Amino acid sequence: MAAGYDAMIDTWESWSCLITDDPRDEWCAALTGRLAPGARVIELGCGGGTAETIQLARWFRLTGVDLSDAQLRRARRRVPGAVFIREDLTEVVFDAGSIDAVAAFYVLNHVPRDLLPGLFGCVHDWLAPGGLFLTALGVSDTPAWTGEWLGAPTFFSSYPAGRNRELLRGAGFELLRDELVTIQEPEGPAEFQWVLASKAAPCG
Repeated sequence: MAAGYDAMIDTWESWSCLITDDPRDEWCAALTGRLAPGARVIELGCGGGTAETIQLARWFRLTGVDLSDAQLRRARRRVPGAVFIREDLTEVVFDAGSIDAVAAFYVLNHVPRDLLPGLFGCVHDWLAPGGLFLTALGVSDTPAWTGEWLGAPTFFSSYPAGRNRELLRGAGFELLRDELVTIQEPEGPAEFQWVLASKAAPCG
């Protein structure tokens, strides 16, 4: 994945600009509207510093996580106020209860789906009580797909929407918003499951 996104950095940005109905701005606003200024936020798979990364860094203490060196170099230039670390998002570690929100835009469908339960559990552990998790998940029943995409090797894996919900709830999340959204990618329609979830505060 790292080599693929190193190679396609410019191609991906040109490709993504052709998508005019991407709801990520709306969902990012739904997240940021619930956070206090200065909240600590993690963006998993931050890429080269998209508009959402810039927005998150403007108001919050943002740490971006990505495997692609080329993407991270670009993100550091675009968003100098954030911290960026090169790490596998399935292996990165943050202190328990130390994070106010975690965002993952269109990246978890690059994670082998059998690793999602553990990853959701880690995100839940990182979050403070009442912390928020925003993500866009694939919804096809795809155990593993490896091939060329945008001129570079890549990997996709995902569960259907119902299984995603089960895994998130099993990790301890309350689903605040859960919607299936179809967007028009250059190759045709693509469906994603957008979820805004919270770590419930302990009783008492």
